[in-house]
Amino acid sequence: MPRPSQTLLSRAIIARAALDLLDEQGLEALKMRTIADRLGVKGASLYHHVRSKDDLLDAVAELINDEIDLGPLSDPGGPAGIAAYAHGYRGVYLRYPHMIPLVARHRVSSVKALRGYDALLAALVRAGSTPAAAAEAAAAIDNLVLGSALETFTAGFTRQPADYRPDFPALAAALTAADEAPGALAGLDTRGFDLGLRLILAGLTPSA
Repeated sequence: MPRPSQTLLSRAIIARAALDLLDEQGLEALKMRTIADRLGVKGASLYHHVRSKDDLLDAVAELINDEIDLGPLSDPGGPAGIAAYAHGYRGVYLRYPHMIPLVARHRVSSVKALRGYDALLAALVRAGSTPAAAAEAAAAIDNLVLGSALETFTAGFTRQPADYRPDFPALAAALTAADEAPGALAGLDTRGFDLGLRLILAGLTPSA
């Protein structure tokens, strides 16, 4: 007689279910019982793979970190590789914006995340930074990536650029010019990210 089928569980499967739940319903929905129901198992069975909600968040962060490509950081071209890495890093979090408030203040504990920071700092030093300057640049890149993935500057302005002109002429002029640039207003957030990244990389301290 065949054995009854059971849902196979693993840390990665639970983390994926949690990530899907966050993406669909936000942080308030992230409960162990809700994840268990989604997977068709009893809540207690999750604790064989994740010890607590904090451990669950670690598992979700591990899953996301697996999507961040560290390859560009080994590019001998230095700043070009760092820029490519930062764009990829931002692209991952643009897919998972609900995770940003969680990871922004969560401890960095996964091996993949630590390896990523180590690779970034090594690349910054190779590009000419001192270790102290590399730490500042890495913090700036982290803030720029996560901040730009969480917030959209453009979406805050819901009127046509010309509608702002009577009371806010500088804003109207800037938005009008931005709308005439390559990518128009829709591309302003990405262009702003590119500018911030260029400024950070241009400020790398040359080695003595």
